[in-house]
Order: sequence, then C-alpha cells, then structure tokens
Amino acid sequence: MATSSRVINNIALSTETTDSTNKLVFWNFFVAFAAFALALPMGAYQVLERSGMFPALENALVYYSSTSTHGVLMAYVLSTYFIMGFGYHTAVHSLKQKLFSLKFAWTGFWISTIGVVLAAIPLLTGNASILYTFYPPEFAHPVFYIGAAMLIVGSWFWCVVMVVSTVQWKKANPGKPVPLIMYGTVLNALLWLWTSMGVASEVVFQLIPTSLGLADTLDPGLSRVLFSETLHGIVYFWLFPAYLVMYTILPKEVGGKLFSDEMARVAFVMLFIFSVPIGMHHLYMDPMVAAGWKLLHMIGTFMVAVPTLITGFTIIATMEIAGRLRGGKGLFGWLKTLDYQNPIVLASTLSLLMLTVGGWGGVINAAYSLDALIHNTQWIPGHFHLIYGGTTVIMYFAAAYWIWPKITGHQLFSKKLAILQLWLWFIGMWVTTMPWHYLGLIGQPRRVDTLQAYQQAEELLRSWDFSMLIMNFGALTLLISGLLFIYILFMTSRQPAVNEAEREVSYAVAIHPPLQVPKVLNSLAFWNWAMLIYLATSYGYPVLQFWFIGTPESAPWGY
Repeated sequence: MATSSRVINNIALSTETTDSTNKLVFWNFFVAFAAFALALPMGAYQVLERSGMFPALENALVYYSSTSTHGVLMAYVLSTYFIMGFGYHTAVHSLKQKLFSLKFAWTGFWISTIGVVLAAIPLLTGNASILYTFYPPEFAHPVFYIGAAMLIVGSWFWCVVMVVSTVQWKKANPGKPVPLIMYGTVLNALLWLWTSMGVASEVVFQLIPTSLGLADTLDPGLSRVLFSETLHGIVYFWLFPAYLVMYTILPKEVGGKLFSDEMARVAFVMLFIFSVPIGMHHLYMDPMVAAGWKLLHMIGTFMVAVPTLITGFTIIATMEIAGRLRGGKGLFGWLKTLDYQNPIVLASTLSLLMLTVGGWGGVINAAYSLDALIHNTQWIPGHFHLIYGGTTVIMYFAAAYWIWPKITGHQLFSKKLAILQLWLWFIGMWVTTMPWHYLGLIGQPRRVDTLQAYQQAEELLRSWDFSMLIMNFGALTLLISGLLFIYILFMTSRQPAVNEAEREVSYAVAIHPPLQVPKVLNSLAFWNWAMLIYLATSYGYPVLQFWFIGTPESAPWGY
C-alpha cells in the first residue's frame, strides 16, 4: 500500500506541475502572439505607405510611429515571450522535474508585461518614434525607456529559472548528459543574459537619465557601442528555438532519428560563443570605433556561419535518413517521401530554404567593403526580415501548432489550414524581401518614409516602381497568413479535448544516443567563462575608451 500511495502521489504531483507550467506557458504565448497580431497590420501599412502608390496612406508621423511600434513588438515582445514560454515548457518536460521556482517565473512575467504596457503607450501615441534600435540623439519619452528596461529585467528572471533548473538536474544526475533540447535552451538563456546587458546598460545609465533631465547630455558613440552588444546577439537568441525544434522535434515528426547529438551540442556552443562579441560589424562606418575592433568583430561574424552550416548539414542528413527509411531512392528521391502535411516538417523545410539565402546575405553584410555599399539601403530590411520574419518566425508558428494543443488540451483546429498558413507566410516573405534586396542594390535608402526617399532619389523613381508594386502583394500575403495563424490558435482553444496520450511530450533521440558526452559539451561554467573572456577582449577597450580618452559629446537633449 505504501508503494501504491507513493505512485499516486507522484502522479498527482506530476499533474499539478504540468498544469501549473502549462498556464505559465500559455500566458507567455498569449502575450507573444497578441503582440504579433497587433504588429501585423502595422507592417502591411508601412509597405503600402512606402510604395508611394496609395497617397491617402502617406503620413510621415504615422509611418515612423508604426515602424517603431512594429519593430519593438516583433523583435522584442514576440520573440522574448515566445522563447520564455518555449523554455518553461522545455524545462519541465525534458528534465522531468518542477521549475526552480514558479513564483519567481511569474514575477518575471509580470515585470516584463508591465514594462511592455508602459513602453506601448508612448509608442502608440507617437512619443517614441525612434525605431527599434533607438539610437541617440533621437529621444523617446522616458516611459518608453523605463518600459523597455522592465521587459529586459523581467526576462532575466526566466534566464535564472533556466540556469538554476539545469544545475539542479545536473546535481541530481551526475555525469549524465543534459537533455539536448534543454542544453540548447539554457545556453540561449545565458546568451540572452550576456547580450542584453549591452542595451540594458545603455538604457539605464544613459537614455533614462538624459530623457528625464537628470543628465544634460550623453555620449552617442558609447550608446552605439553598448547597443551593438545586443544588436546582433539578439538575432541568435531569436534563432536558437528554431534550431531546437529542428534538432529535437523534427526528427521524430519526420519519422526518423537525429543524425548526431554531439554535432548539435557543438553547434549550440559555437552559437553561444560567437554570437555576442560581433555586434560592432554594424558600426563599420562609425568614426567612434577603431578599425582593429571592427576587424575582430568581422572575423567573429564569419565564424557564426560555421554552426549554421553544421545545423544545415545535420538537419538535412536527419531528414534524408528518414526519407530513405520511408522508401526514398536515388540522389533526391527521399525528398518526395517526406510528410509535408506535417506542420513541423513543412516549416523546417521552408525555414532552411530561407536560411540558405538569408545566411549568404549575412555573409555579405559581414564583409567590410560590401557592407559599405548596402548597409544604409533597403537591402538590410530585406535580409533582416528573411532571417527573422522568415527563417525564425515560421518555426515559431510550427512550434505553436505542436505545443498549443498540449498546453490547452484541445485538438488543433485544422492541419490543412495550418499548412496553407505556412505556405502563405513563405511565399509572402519571398515576395516582400526579394524586391527589398534589389532596391537596396540600386540605392534605395532605408529608415525613411516614401516622401523623403523620393525627394532624395527622384531620378530612380521609375526603376523602383515595379519592385514597389510587387512588395505590396507580399505584404498583404503576410498579413493574411498572420491573421490566419491567430485564427487557427483561437479556434483550437474551442475544439474538443484531446486525450491524455496526445498531450504527452517527448523529444527525438539520436541514432546513437550518448550515454555520456565530453565534459566540455555538457558544461555551463566553462563556456560562461569563455564568453566573459571573449566579451571582455572584444568590448572592454572600446567601451573603456569613452571614459579614458576624450571624445566629442552630443548636444544636450532637446537641441
């Protein structure tokens, strides 16, 4: 009877843990996708307004307010809340234990959410129209900066929960490899801690005091350098969950096993180490940064391509093995056997296609001489949207289709509509971003609304027209796809309940599951110290120079 009682108690504890975690995951996803739904029409508006084909929409004030709000909601709110929800779900189901502290996690959620609401007020009222990079000397209302700081600080609570939960598991399971999906998740949490310190320092020590009138001025060069610590590292914070879905969910959904667990860990470690100390490749034209530091960051940027290539090879090998197990013959016959009616399989395939093109665009951006030609052109939004809006967000959709029924307990509303939505997003992203790449190559500037752009390049107007027309169709396709995604999630919550077996969570295993891995591929402390040394090397002197070397200061705020 004692044994039976313990089993019953364990089942009850497991159910309580799962239900409480599902609630936390649900509300993180809810905020993420609510922000996505709000940002969608703004993105479509910006494309239509910028095209110059709809005079009634042309309004510079509305354009910049919309662009700033769209960028913040998509780049900071959607991504951060999705990743936090995904991480909480991953921690409980991969480690098979409770979170370190549910109250601590909820505290972080509410700090971030209050911050989002505060930041949204000046954004929506046109008092924070400074784009999502918010470089000085442009200034927003101080409430925006306070809200942004709260969003970041709240997300650090998630990072702590991920790290402590993993450390607890390692102590309880000495020598065992941390489950692959959790190893990637906790490295992503550490990545976010390191990379977000840059923008947090800029906001707390420069932007908030100056916007409140507590400081007369600030150093814009220092602000740009601090922000650069976040500016590119955040890209891999976004991308990590997309890779995790490919490595740990796709193999099972495609009907096979992961090609290599060890290669996945190597890719995760390389992403962690090389993704943060490279942000100054965005400052190639900045006179406040010396050429040697730009060179160092350029080399690091090229190194980030290596884990991307490892990921591409490993995932394609995984899919090929599954396809050949399904009867695929010949060099590419295995591609025909894959189940593209499975949202995870289709999204991963489409994501890899966009990553291939967007990744090569990133290599161009990293090259000093080529970047000088395209950095302040529409090429950059094309590249950025193809990597984040395309490669990354389409995997967020697929992950949501996989997780949403498990956390809500309701059947997915329509797999056919989900497949249609993914195709529409893929097509819309290509039709939108390819004209942007071309327009950038022929010199169309970014960061300006259509009226300013045309005044600066009247002679190029005719050469822009066809591309501007095409991108409108892409933007409207993305709008339809995004609204369809929200509709599917809403309708899923109204569907009949699934049985408990369908709510079970399990992850893919490798062809040769490791009983143990090299200690360095199971370590957190080693890579954390490596990051500290690399970050201090690449950012230490450039940041300290602003205190020890005289640099021009900006004019006081408001002048």
